Amino acid sequence: MELNHEKNINEFRFSTDKKLLDINYIHRFLSERSYWAEGIPIDFVRRSIENSLCVGIYQNTKQVGFARLVTDFATFGYLADVFVDETFRGKGLSKQLMEFIFSFEELKFFRRMILATKDAHGLYSRYGFTLLKNPDRFMERAQPGIYKQMTSTS
Repeated sequence: MELNHEKNINEFRFSTDKKLLDINYIHRFLSERSYWAEGIPIDFVRRSIENSLCVGIYQNTKQVGFARLVTDFATFGYLADVFVDETFRGKGLSKQLMEFIFSFEELKFFRRMILATKDAHGLYSRYGFTLLKNPDRFMERAQPGIYKQMTSTS
């Protein structure tokens, strides 16, 4: 399902149009500057974008932020790969990004939306995210550093 949402806020444009995404920029940020996807291959980034709802933040045509929602568009979503370029932080873009995403009518009746963060609890709690109420019900199969392992064995 493709959603078509766009909004201009001050000098920035928020859009779900995947044709506007700068895949190379997203890959560079995730693989070189994020703590969660260090070393991710560009093909994995492309595939993740193809199979997710994505939002880009742009100043003119330059991409300055990104978020991806893995979802069935009915009951569940996993918010992932959220970032604002360091040079554009402090302008409220992460808050505007969350407000933009949560304005989508198609997402308002999800039974559950989850995310993982090391350091942005304050941001996400403003939008209704809490620590897991029943962490004993959740399990994970974590493979931290998997992308770096892939490159060292190839």
